[in-house]
Amino acid sequence: MSLYYGGDYNPEQWDPAVWKEDVDLMRQAGVNLVTVGVFSWSSLEPAPGEYDFAWLDQVLDLLHDGGVRVDLATPTASPPPWFSRLHPEALPVTADGVRLTHGSRDTYCACAPAYRDAARGIARTLAERYHDHPALAMWHVHNEYGSTCYCSFAAERFRGWLRDRYGSLDRLNEAWTTAFWSQGYADWADIEPPRTTQYLVNPTQYLDYRRFWSDELLAAYLDQKAVIRDHSAAPVTTNFVFGGWVPVNHARWAAEVDVVAIDHYPDQAGIGAEEQTAFGADLARAWAGGKPWLLMEHAAGGLNTGGRWHTKEPGRMARNSLSHIARGSRGALFFQWRASRGGAEMYHSAMVPHAGADSARFREIARLGSVLPRLAEVAESRVVADVAILWDVECWWAMQGTHLPSSSLDYLAAVRSAHRHFWHADVTVDFAAPDADLSSYRLVMVPSLYLVSDEAAANLAAYVENGGQLLVGYFSGIVDPDVRVRLGGYPGAFADLLGVRVEEFHPLEDEVELASGGRGRLWSEDVEAVSAEVVDRYAGGVLDGKPAVTRRQVGDGTAWYVSTELDDRTAAKLVTHLVPTVEPQNVAGRPAESARPGAEREAAGVHPGGVLETVRRRGGDTLWTFFINHGGSEVVVPAVGIELVSGTAVDGELVVPGGGYSVLREG
Repeated sequence: MSLYYGGDYNPEQWDPAVWKEDVDLMRQAGVNLVTVGVFSWSSLEPAPGEYDFAWLDQVLDLLHDGGVRVDLATPTASPPPWFSRLHPEALPVTADGVRLTHGSRDTYCACAPAYRDAARGIARTLAERYHDHPALAMWHVHNEYGSTCYCSFAAERFRGWLRDRYGSLDRLNEAWTTAFWSQGYADWADIEPPRTTQYLVNPTQYLDYRRFWSDELLAAYLDQKAVIRDHSAAPVTTNFVFGGWVPVNHARWAAEVDVVAIDHYPDQAGIGAEEQTAFGADLARAWAGGKPWLLMEHAAGGLNTGGRWHTKEPGRMARNSLSHIARGSRGALFFQWRASRGGAEMYHSAMVPHAGADSARFREIARLGSVLPRLAEVAESRVVADVAILWDVECWWAMQGTHLPSSSLDYLAAVRSAHRHFWHADVTVDFAAPDADLSSYRLVMVPSLYLVSDEAAANLAAYVENGGQLLVGYFSGIVDPDVRVRLGGYPGAFADLLGVRVEEFHPLEDEVELASGGRGRLWSEDVEAVSAEVVDRYAGGVLDGKPAVTRRQVGDGTAWYVSTELDDRTAAKLVTHLVPTVEPQNVAGRPAESARPGAEREAAGVHPGGVLETVRRRGGDTLWTFFINHGGSEVVVPAVGIELVSGTAVDGELVVPGGGYSVLREG
């Protein structure tokens, strides 16, 4: 079993002479898989029903002869100009009611019948022609599903979805609380998408529209998958993209793809990029159910921080790639193979930059390509994690669409914060759904789970009763799946389990001190400890002396509540308190703490100038440990085994160079 290595290849942008050079360079770089055809619809079908496959035939043959396999895409994320001219009704409409024009990618509405027909048509034509091509490894449907439309087609499909979900207008009116602001519906035809309106949108209507679009886009994907499957048995997938604008429930979609594949682009230049890399990889592994998944796209040479590109320092590309592989990816693919000469993303970094193959970037690409075959034995192993953080995209959507008590409340930020604290403590975590089986975890974190079902709340209570340790963060358990507040006091669904009752929220402008010397920020609550033990209290201000952190013994387990956003130093102290309940990271049978210079300072929230990322994977009796050194100085860890990158035996100590990496096999 090998690890995949390669990226998006766009030969239609280049002369045929370049294709041959590309294949030669791919062989030099160890590339074994490329995605072809993602944005090639106008090249494949320059006019309605008129196809040009000669160039694609030649490219696939060249790749096959060079030993490079193909992830063949359907080009439906970017319809050609002729389609928009013939079907202007299929162009997307914004929430403001503006119909967009052709000129970029994603200029379509997935609810438009003409678009769905055309998408099935090009997918079918490709499957008929290439189903038995020897280069074919898998099918790549579309690209980054996530576009939303508010047109009349979408409105009609939304009404049908609502009928299926609620069955009656009475049930819908109850769920949407339409008695507020005289929004009661007496006819399905009166219901529209949550377009821009005078003031605040109905929060349940907003959430349902997100739910609807996830299902509608999944149906569009399944349309193409079905016509491909009529002709080909090769795996079918699509590349998941993550962002607040994406109306896709990837956890639900995962059952419909043959391999979970993600695109990942951090937006920070500092160590935050590495934190985000680990976050994205752990989330992908959760969507894949703990099984191997695939990093389909990331950037070879740059980090887009919003206003400028930050060029990756030497070695950073390899470390980011290996962090994904350590956390379960079956390889590392990039966007793109060769940097474009023109077009909207001509300055996007690539494996072969504008400078060409005689460049530091390509030499680094080739070095990583030479290393990955030595790590192939880890491909089918599983990541070891004893901590879970709950993730629910519907909770995120609900908080996006609701007028909250503070604009600082941010579900994604809360979850990332929890993940970041464990990453810096060198503890690998899984993500899990609130209703998942959590029995294998020693500790479960619940950051700002604003929306939660009765079933999920009962699942968490059972987890604690059976010996689990649960930490619930502020602003959790507040509303049900219809975004209706649970009455009787916050934190609603978790009040009895936690043994606390909150009457009032106190959003913060400044930090608040705690009696322990710690600090909180963003948020605080007037907590009454009904049956819980008080661990820490607020010090000063209107909540002086009131509980800030509590815990309660429940059955064989413990339920904690933290009613504020702890600052990094205070959170790090809490993590070090909780981590002893978790099976520690081990290196050759020794605690990982001994392998982390400056661990005591990190626990106190002081960055020691470097981070050693440690991830364990297990297969049978064999344990592999990835050491990825994001600092500038070498780190010595106790170790016994075989170091796979160098192929050398280790008996006592392993030196991980500054900015480098090592992979140790034991057993």
